[in-house]
Amino acid sequence: MGSTNDDDTSPGTTKGITPVVNASPADGSSSSDPEDQRAANGLGPLVDDHDGDLVTDVENRDLKRGLGERHLTMLGIAGAIGTGLFLSLGGAIQTGGPLGALLGYAMVGGIVCAVQFALGEVTALLPVTGSFVRHAGFLVDPAFEFAIGWNLVYGNLLSIPSEITAICVLFEFWTDLTPAVWIIVFMILTVLVGVAFVRIFGEVEYFFGILKVLLVVFLIILGLVIDLGGIPGTPRIGFLYWQNPGPFVEYIATGNWGKFLGFWGVMTSAVFSFAGVESIAMAAAETKNPRRAIPRACKQVFLRVLLFYMLAVLIVGMLVASNDPRLGDESGTAAQSPFVIAASAAGIKAIPSLVNAIVITSAWSSSNQSLLAGTRVLYGLALKGQAPKIFLRTTSWGTPYVCVSLFTVFMFLAFLTLNNDALTVFYWLMDLTAAGVLVSWSAILFNHIRMKLAMKKQGLPLARLPWHNSWSIYSSYIALSLTLLILFTNGFSVFTTGGWDPETFVSSYLDIPLVLCAYLIWKFTKKTKLYSLTEIPLEDALKQAELEVEESYHD
Repeated sequence: MGSTNDDDTSPGTTKGITPVVNASPADGSSSSDPEDQRAANGLGPLVDDHDGDLVTDVENRDLKRGLGERHLTMLGIAGAIGTGLFLSLGGAIQTGGPLGALLGYAMVGGIVCAVQFALGEVTALLPVTGSFVRHAGFLVDPAFEFAIGWNLVYGNLLSIPSEITAICVLFEFWTDLTPAVWIIVFMILTVLVGVAFVRIFGEVEYFFGILKVLLVVFLIILGLVIDLGGIPGTPRIGFLYWQNPGPFVEYIATGNWGKFLGFWGVMTSAVFSFAGVESIAMAAAETKNPRRAIPRACKQVFLRVLLFYMLAVLIVGMLVASNDPRLGDESGTAAQSPFVIAASAAGIKAIPSLVNAIVITSAWSSSNQSLLAGTRVLYGLALKGQAPKIFLRTTSWGTPYVCVSLFTVFMFLAFLTLNNDALTVFYWLMDLTAAGVLVSWSAILFNHIRMKLAMKKQGLPLARLPWHNSWSIYSSYIALSLTLLILFTNGFSVFTTGGWDPETFVSSYLDIPLVLCAYLIWKFTKKTKLYSLTEIPLEDALKQAELEVEESYHD
């Protein structure tokens, strides 16, 4: 499967491939002989075959396991808690109203729940570098893998300069120093983290994650105190703004239809806010005990992120009226944060600078995560012959340095801010990547559905999976339907009277033809096919999982 030859074989005929998982020691050392480990498990010799469907010998040999469960958990939290939470909630309240925004975030939060459980179940069986991109080649079609993979690479190539641009905007809150200084500084910092041992990346993100969690908890408590009139000289607000101007906002149209459009208009903001939770499995082959660590991290990340977001949206809807003109602030700095607006109204002067500082770390954290995700996907594509083999080159400590070099070149796009308004460039680049999140979620859910259907078709009991939930097949169907609906309607405002905007149209829908074209190009040039459910070699994958010394568990 995943062959780069014209006669792509099915996954059931893997051309003598000997898949191997965890052949390298958990601590990344080279003291244990993979051949001895395989012989002890009754397996054949190592075969370096880039078409391997499970964790290949190449990544076992060249990548080092440096990420633990605590890194993964905080990685997902740090990825999802960022500029979307600190700055974008105000726009969601302005578009949908306090209740409309709460319902919108709850709906997308439900989708994220399904995505996390789907990702955890498939990754527990197939803990490979590149995560759901490689899963697509195993469970669906190599052409689907190629399309999703390069779409993700493209998205992350743009995401990093956009985050660096965001940092430039945020520093304008304090100083008028030329953006070139901040671009150079944070490019260097991002590259240094990117080429370091993956454990260093994990520790950096762990630290940032703790900072973000502490700030969110602090802002939620502060918001509650302000709302209840706990600050001397401020009145009790309660749910006043839910009554006037009301729980919903009429968006584009009037009446109930306008209120529904306001609720639906929150979706894009909510998806952007939750983006990043899927990144925890990207470095599965660099994670200790991935079959156990990744599912646990998926559950913990979902619960914590959803709790933070629901509380934050609720508090913001209580603190700031949906028609407050300050929510329309387009500075791109902490001045547009609803938490800052509420704190400033209460006379608390230190909050704006505190929020701005944490958002800067959030933007840098996001660029680090984009670099990790993008380089690992590119490495995974190279393993399958879907990217040049030069991207397989790694350092002695297991970092794919050629992949990092490519992403470094694209970081220079951030210098566009020197000739254009930095905020305009930031929003334009971020809008280009927003739809990519929905495409990724759709791929994760579709992979999961295919795995569950193939298990049933082949008569394999779900209990053999390293981790599974009996209800997850239904949640994946529902979430996939909603994700596709949001994907095709997230730019609906351009189709309304007087709402046409070429930039919004392109940024909302560019991903769809790009993915489709990539899929068709690989399918017709390599003559791949959609695998039937009986062709997927789940029995081989299950046997490999059962040989693992890691502890399997079920909920």
